[in-house]
Amino acid sequence: MQNPRWLRRAGDPRLEYGADYNPEQWPREVWDDDVRAMREAGVTIVSLGIFSWAKLETAPGRYDFGWLDEAIEKLHANGIAVDLATATASPPPWLTTAYPQVLPVDAKGNTIWPGGRQQWRPTSPIFREHALRLVRAMATRYGNHPAVVAWHVSNELGCHNVYDYSDDAAAAFRTWLRARYTTIDALNESWGTAFWSQWYTGFEQILPPRQAATHPNPTQQLDFKRFSSDALKDYLVAEKAVLREITPDIPVTTNFMVMGETKGMDYADWAAEVDFVSNDHYRLPGGQTLDELSFSANLTGNLAGGRPWFLMEHSTSAVNWQPINLAKKPGELARDSLTHVAHGADAVCFFQWRQSRAGAEKYHSAMVPHAGTDSSLFREVASLGSTLRSLSHVAGVPRTPAKAAILFDWTSWWAVEQDSHPTAALRYRQEALDWYTAFLDLGVRADVLPVAADFSAYDVVVAPVLHVVPSGLADRLTSYASSGGHLITTYFSGIVDENDHAWLGGYPGALRDLLGIRIEEFGPLLDGDTAELDNGLTGTLWTDRIDVVSPDTAVLATYKTGDQAGRAAITRRTVGAGSAAYVSTRLGPDGLGQVLGDLLSRAGVTSELPSPLRGVVELAVRGDTRFVINRTSEPVDIAALGGPDRTLTARGVAVFRA
Repeated sequence: MQNPRWLRRAGDPRLEYGADYNPEQWPREVWDDDVRAMREAGVTIVSLGIFSWAKLETAPGRYDFGWLDEAIEKLHANGIAVDLATATASPPPWLTTAYPQVLPVDAKGNTIWPGGRQQWRPTSPIFREHALRLVRAMATRYGNHPAVVAWHVSNELGCHNVYDYSDDAAAAFRTWLRARYTTIDALNESWGTAFWSQWYTGFEQILPPRQAATHPNPTQQLDFKRFSSDALKDYLVAEKAVLREITPDIPVTTNFMVMGETKGMDYADWAAEVDFVSNDHYRLPGGQTLDELSFSANLTGNLAGGRPWFLMEHSTSAVNWQPINLAKKPGELARDSLTHVAHGADAVCFFQWRQSRAGAEKYHSAMVPHAGTDSSLFREVASLGSTLRSLSHVAGVPRTPAKAAILFDWTSWWAVEQDSHPTAALRYRQEALDWYTAFLDLGVRADVLPVAADFSAYDVVVAPVLHVVPSGLADRLTSYASSGGHLITTYFSGIVDENDHAWLGGYPGALRDLLGIRIEEFGPLLDGDTAELDNGLTGTLWTDRIDVVSPDTAVLATYKTGDQAGRAAITRRTVGAGSAAYVSTRLGPDGLGQVLGDLLSRAGVTSELPSPLRGVVELAVRGDTRFVINRTSEPVDIAALGGPDRTLTARGVAVFRA
């Protein structure tokens, strides 16, 4: 569904602009000031009612919609559309008091009590009964209101309750396992329960992987992660079904959290369940903070399948939940927002409109800060609104695909960071981000794709730490290389199948023949240990005892020091017109830049940027529009790009049509 009330209202394409709006936190006399300031800032849409269940339903079936009616009418009268939340994100105190069995339970058996937010079990029948009653009431009351252009299911599903170990979860987990395996014998085979006398004789014996005396069964852990993502998705689908029944013409979304180490929800699997993809993103401190923003926006755009997506939340300045919360520097508010637009966002929204006076997020920045509209921050907000109006021509235009791609796999992320592995220090997303930074440093665009996507058209595909490789995926990768594509993969890839069973015959298992190498034992490194390569690079975290077993496999670098001294460290096998390369150690962004530059050159992939700008700016392309993003805190001469601007300001973004 692509509803004209969001993307094409009144036949006038535009980039939407706005925020979460929480009028229930403020007296009514503030509301008129709000809408006046919204118009001044260029706000076109707000997300409304997200955490308002307690104010909307004061007792079971007793509703107070008056304040919400008034807020919607006031917004509509001022030309501001509403992305209306179903208000189910956090249950009201009356519900958890009457039914404490809706509260989640952690792995140690502790109840997660009220007082924060999202204190509910995704599998609780009682919670679902009450929540869906509210959804039905909301849809019935507001489904025909012209201001409502989208439904916002719950909020950040799984942010605080993705893993619930309660009795409700145990019962739902058994149902999920019966559907997946059909018979208990099939489950026993998949879980390898002959080990440690874990053999089950009935599904009723199975529990979630609650705290155990020692490491729980790894496939049980992996399946519980799959189940937990599916349980939240099932809840999303349940709300969507009610909304679709009553308001079939209003699109439905929920805000993903493609950012940082948020990994409990398989958004590649969820994306088909929403009418348009929405995402919340907050930058984390560190040297790759801007690259991580770009990586996440890039992946979100590809989860959306190239269709326009909605940046539902990010921050105007400081957040409140990091150990130290720094305000954004001049230019960062616009740069961050436009980076999302560069990667396909057709809406830019913040948490939140007006900074709260009370509550846990009172020090979280907003479009209107505590200082009010007479502030430099609000002036930046209004300036961004003007900029977005000038970019209406990119609305609905997809990102232009790159020639290279990085594959991203939630199942490998889950599996590779479980216990009882060669090292506990491996971080899946960090390795993927390091490769993305290497592409940016070389000035080469790369798309971040979910692993199930079609990658056959890309010249180069990087699959970092692709740990879980079912036979079908191994066949796809082999076919890709055999057909002329150039595959690059890394340590701890191809090791297990979908059941977390090791592929036998030597590592890297399912990819061994494609790569033309064989590894008998891993060589993880202790903290502080390194391995020097003969190309001048230094490896950390991991090494492999590689034997080259194919005459078509060339050694591009060897180890000079450490237990693997004299053995291959980086290899590349010619496969028909394509190739398959292997990097056996962690090199970090700088080291990967050298390796990647060589492999891209061999594949014939070059940068679209002039040499002096490579690594200094990021280039993103939507149709005939180019976004040039300054990755530095210094002005940059961009005259060589031929656009209208000769100088790109520190932390600035230049946008021009080719």
